[in-house]
Amino acid sequence: MIRRLCLAAFVFLLASAATADVFRPAYLEISELGNDEYAVLWKVPAQGGDRRLSAYVRLPEGASIIEGPRVVATGDSWVEQTTIGFSGGLAGQVFTIEGRAAGVTEVIARVERLDGSSQVERLPMERPQFIVEAPQGAGAVAWAYFVLGVEHILGGIDHLLFVLALLLIVRGGKRIVATVTAFTLAHSVTLVAATLGWVQVPGPPVEAIIAFSIVFVASEVVHTFRGRTGLTEQAPWIVAFSFGLLHGFGFAGALAEVGLPQTAIPLALLTFNVGVEVGQLLFVTAVLTLQFVGVRLLGVKAKWLPAATAYGIGSVAAFWTIERVAGF
Repeated sequence: MIRRLCLAAFVFLLASAATADVFRPAYLEISELGNDEYAVLWKVPAQGGDRRLSAYVRLPEGASIIEGPRVVATGDSWVEQTTIGFSGGLAGQVFTIEGRAAGVTEVIARVERLDGSSQVERLPMERPQFIVEAPQGAGAVAWAYFVLGVEHILGGIDHLLFVLALLLIVRGGKRIVATVTAFTLAHSVTLVAATLGWVQVPGPPVEAIIAFSIVFVASEVVHTFRGRTGLTEQAPWIVAFSFGLLHGFGFAGALAEVGLPQTAIPLALLTFNVGVEVGQLLFVTAVLTLQFVGVRLLGVKAKWLPAATAYGIGSVAAFWTIERVAGF
C-alpha cells in the first residue's frame, strides 16, 4: 500500500535532481568586542577560480569602520573581516545584504555577545535583511534552532529521498514506526557527537556515502518488485539505523554552518534535533496522506508507479554519488 504513490511525487523527484540537499549559505557574523566595537565577518561561497559573488554587507547608518575590510580566499569561499564601531550598541540596527548572490540558498546571520548569548537568523535571499536584537531568552533561542532544524530537513532532498525509498519497501504501521525510529535514533547520536566535537569525519566522503545509501535502498526496492527479498525488506530498521548514523553527520555539518550559542548549547542542540524530527514526521505524514488519497479516494492503482519512482530515486542518487566522489 505504501508503495503506491501518485505520479506527481515521481515528477518532483526528477525535478529535484540538481538540488540535492543544497545548503549553500552566505554567512554573516557580528561579534561584540566591547567599548561599542564589533567584529563583522562576511563569508560568501566562491564561484571558482579567483571569482567571488558580488554580494556585500551594508552597515547600519552611523557605523564607523575602525579596521578593514580584509578579504581572504579560503578555497571554497571568500571571507571579509571588518571591525566597526557604533555608539550606543547595535540593538535595533539593520544590516542588509546587497548585490548579486546567484547560487546562494540563504544567508545565515549570527550575533555573538560578550555575555555569551547569541542571535541566529536564517534570511531568505528575497529579503536578506537582518535586525540586531537585544539579548534573547531561552525561549527565543529554542524556537530559532527548532525552526532551523525543520527548515533544514525539509530542504534536504537527499535525506527525504532516503526516507521515501524506505517507505516504498516497508509495509505495515509497526514496521514503519520501527524503521523511522531507528533512523531517528541513529542520526541523533551522530548529530550530537559530531556537533560537540567527540567525533570528526570529513564532510565530502560522508555526503558521497549518504547519496550511495539512497542508491542502495532504491535498488532494494527494485529487487523486491522482481520477487527477490533483500536486507531492507527483511530488517529495515537495521538499514535505517546503519545509514542513519551517516545522515547524522550530514545534519551536523549543516548545524556547524550556524554554530551554537555558548550559553545554551544543550538547548540549541536539542531543539535543532527536535526540529529535524518534526520535519521528518511532516514528510512521512505527507507521503502517507498522498498514498491514502491516491489509492483510497482517487482509485490510483498504477502498478508501474512504485517501480518507476524507485528507478527515479536510484538514478538521481547515483548521479549525486558520482558527482560527490568526483568532487573529492
